[in-house]
Order: sequence, then structure tokens, then C-alpha cells
Amino acid sequence: MSENGPRIVVGVDGSPGSRAALRWALRYAEQTGGEITGVLAWAPPNFTEPTPMPPLMSDDELRMRAEKGIREIVDEVTAASPTTVPIRREVVRGHAAGVLLDQVKHADLLVVGSRGHGGFVGALLGSVSRHCVTHAPCTVVVVRPTAE
Repeated sequence: MSENGPRIVVGVDGSPGSRAALRWALRYAEQTGGEITGVLAWAPPNFTEPTPMPPLMSDDELRMRAEKGIREIVDEVTAASPTTVPIRREVVRGHAAGVLLDQVKHADLLVVGSRGHGGFVGALLGSVSRHCVTHAPCTVVVVRPTAE
């Protein structure tokens, strides 16, 4: 725990589950005096099917798009529920599960959505949340998306 309260990492990918996870983490941080780090993982697309290649963006363009995305997501969620909780935003290149596990090495809590962008439709836990629950060195909260 930090001096002020728990260090909370939240996986943010723009999905309804990740937005619900961020809202949950904000409420928890307000009650416990915690601080939040929102983490968005990005990686260049991996084309495995023989389809026509779309124009590719450079790594810098992908990173800038991810930075803009996390700013917009955090701003949208906090505009709906204003807060004084400190929120850091991290954009990290890599697979979401690996990035989140790296980010929680010194955290008290990881909060993720039950399903993000990707995976199989209908899965109760997405592959990222399942991997985090299995391997994180801290407590993991998995939040289901709610109807807005």
C-alpha cells in the first residue's frame, strides 16, 4: 500500500467491461484513499489470415492513438462521476495480460473487466482477465459490464 492508500491498477481498453472496471476502481479508491493507474496495452496488428493488408500505421501512430484513447476513456468516465482520486494513465506496448501483470508487481489491487475487445463471444471471463486472476501477485477484481 502507498502512503495514501492502496495502489490500484485498472486495465482500460475502451470495452464496456473496462469502463465498468474503472468506475468500480474509482468508487473503491474514493472509499480507501487509493490511487489509480489506468493501463492501456497496445500492439501492432497481427494478421494471421491471407486477406488484403490494410494500410499499416507506424508504432508512433499506434502509440499516439492509444494515448488519445486512454485520455478519452478516463475523461468520459470521470466526467460522468467527478472524482478527486489521482489517476495516472499508462500506455504500454505489449499483450494486455503481460502488460497488466508487469504493472501490478508493486500494486495492491488489479481491476479488470470480465470481457474486453477480443475473445470468444459469450465467454464469462475473457482470456486477459482469466490470465490475470491466475497469475497476478495481488488481489484481482473482475467487473462485469453494466447496462448504461
